[in-house]
Amino acid sequence: MRIGLHFIDNNLVVAPMAGVTDRPFRQLCKRLGAGLAVSEMIASNPELRDTAKSQRRANHAGEVEPVIVQIAGADPVQMADAARYNVEHGAQIVDINMGCPAKKVCNVAAGSALLQNEPLVGAILDAVVRAVDVPVTLKIRTGWSHAHKNAVRVARIAEQAGVAALSVHGRTRECGFVGAVEYDTIRAVKQAVAIPVIANGDIDAPEKAREVLASTGADAIMVGRAAQGRPWIFREIRYYLDRGERLAPPAAEEIRRIILEHLADHYDFYGEFSGVRIARKHLGWYAEGLTGGEAFRYEVNRLETSAAQIAATNRFFDRLAAKADRLDHMPAAAAAAPWVEEALAA
Repeated sequence: MRIGLHFIDNNLVVAPMAGVTDRPFRQLCKRLGAGLAVSEMIASNPELRDTAKSQRRANHAGEVEPVIVQIAGADPVQMADAARYNVEHGAQIVDINMGCPAKKVCNVAAGSALLQNEPLVGAILDAVVRAVDVPVTLKIRTGWSHAHKNAVRVARIAEQAGVAALSVHGRTRECGFVGAVEYDTIRAVKQAVAIPVIANGDIDAPEKAREVLASTGADAIMVGRAAQGRPWIFREIRYYLDRGERLAPPAAEEIRRIILEHLADHYDFYGEFSGVRIARKHLGWYAEGLTGGEAFRYEVNRLETSAAQIAATNRFFDRLAAKADRLDHMPAAAAAAPWVEEALAA
């Protein structure tokens, strides 16, 4: 897949998820087979740029290229300024968020709330595309509600504005993350425009990935919640698409190594205090569905140092290795975890 002048070496994309797709997680997913990983949403409000959270989200030091940064807002001038600012700080592709269903985003008329106002959609896209000399992409939903579905019209507005690629989550804002995904709407979008279209929504297994690519005609697929605690899903999908057969699930020792590498990068990125607290949800996702996983999650949620979390992780995998278990995660286990929605809304 090509986005502007950037050639993406495969058609697997990590979805932007607030509180999840930080730089360490993006890097991990890329190492494990993703071709592109979109940053956490960065607010366009310039008053928020100097906060610790915004500064971390704008930190792309050492990140595998191309670096794609997602911005959110409802004012064309602010969005254009935010695009320029992020390009100056390393963004090589700018993604615009018109798909987030979170109330705190929609309540300020941003995210998927923008789908109610097509003239404003066009104004924002025009302003951002004119503001920067890097490709601009867009993420949308099928509409605001069941009675207000306009993905095809928005896609055409985006193409006319010069947007280089479009990601479509196959649900309305009203649906959130519940209910059947409208893959037929994604197919209609793909048929309506000539730019690359990326399909998103409930892609949680290699077989599902192939099915969605075939049924929608999309150029790529975007995986979100299914990668939480299972970042190796990208190499599993790549293997299946290339060979038509399942890759064996990772063994306990490999998963231990992946988690420890992730933790090391994570603590280095956030520092001790924040790193320990933010790592808790990742460790919970990794343990979901494993023997003793609930007790492990309970333990690590109460630990206060990185050394203690690492020691607990090693003890947990020592017990798994002793039983010669292979880690057989359910494809959508992460999506069922009770703390997922909290992370998505962070």
